[in-house]
Amino acid sequence: MEKENRVIFFDLLRCVAAVAVIAIHVLAPYREQFGVIPDGEWLTAVSVNGSTRWAVPVFILISGALLLSDHRPFELSYYLKRRLGKVVIPFVVWSVFYGLFSGLSAGGFDSDVAQQTLANSPHHATYYHLGFFYYFIPLYFVIPFLQWLNKQVDDAIWVIFVGIWLVTTVLYLMHIDGPWSTEIWLYTGYLPLGYLLFKKVPITPLTVVIAVVLGITSLYFTVHSVVELSVMRDKYSVGRWLSYKTINVVLAASMIFILGRVIAPTLPHKAQQCIAFISKYSLGIYLLHPIFLWPMKEFGWYQGHPGWVIPLWVLIAGAGSLAMSWMFSHSTKTNWLLP
Repeated sequence: MEKENRVIFFDLLRCVAAVAVIAIHVLAPYREQFGVIPDGEWLTAVSVNGSTRWAVPVFILISGALLLSDHRPFELSYYLKRRLGKVVIPFVVWSVFYGLFSGLSAGGFDSDVAQQTLANSPHHATYYHLGFFYYFIPLYFVIPFLQWLNKQVDDAIWVIFVGIWLVTTVLYLMHIDGPWSTEIWLYTGYLPLGYLLFKKVPITPLTVVIAVVLGITSLYFTVHSVVELSVMRDKYSVGRWLSYKTINVVLAASMIFILGRVIAPTLPHKAQQCIAFISKYSLGIYLLHPIFLWPMKEFGWYQGHPGWVIPLWVLIAGAGSLAMSWMFSHSTKTNWLLP
């Protein structure tokens, strides 16, 4: 039963994180329209944006929970092929695809834009959603060391490690920079945090209440701070409140993780089956959904209140990318693109 609940739990997290990622990308056109569109519409979009920044960190928490709890002997060939290769090869292929896709606009195809985008790809993502891989892939070079360390030390070390890391996320939010401000460090901390939240934090009424109180408080301050900064500067401003490397986002992601553990075992069997199906194609949804958002952004098909525009396009892009992922998986010529 524990194994079954574990699968359901991770499947649920992947699903909600994928939906949140799409929502973040759908609302993008509204963010910069402070003072242009009605305040209520802008506030709705910004509130959704500030309330879903946990999406990408949740994916990293899942990786940490799974990989650091894996006690099998480390095999380099297996790791390179089944772990690193499973991510890197599709990333390279899709980077080329989206580099070419970036040249496509409502006015036609601009080969110069596509060529310049591809030329900059070693340093910059070829499309907005691929930036995730630029800080996620380096973590695969850290994970083997963390796995080895996990077999050598007591879990108390991880508590200390995560505690120090949490302090640095506070410093980063406050613009107090130093060696702790490097991306690799601030993203690495999510890995042992995911392990601790999964294996060492018991699900009790007290832990759930603490997680929810801290998470909701962090979401409130995230949205409130972005709105306050924007009003003060008379333009859309976020500071570091929407960064994935700050304490407010860490607390929100931890809340979602804990709630996933609580809710997953209570779901009806049919809901579990549906979630498992969607989760199976979550990477494909992540990689493909911008294709379905392209007409919305290029032709301005986001006119209207974001309260209904965002859910509508999340549904369209989510369903479209899920269907395409399913089709890719049924051909040996394309299934490796969305493993």
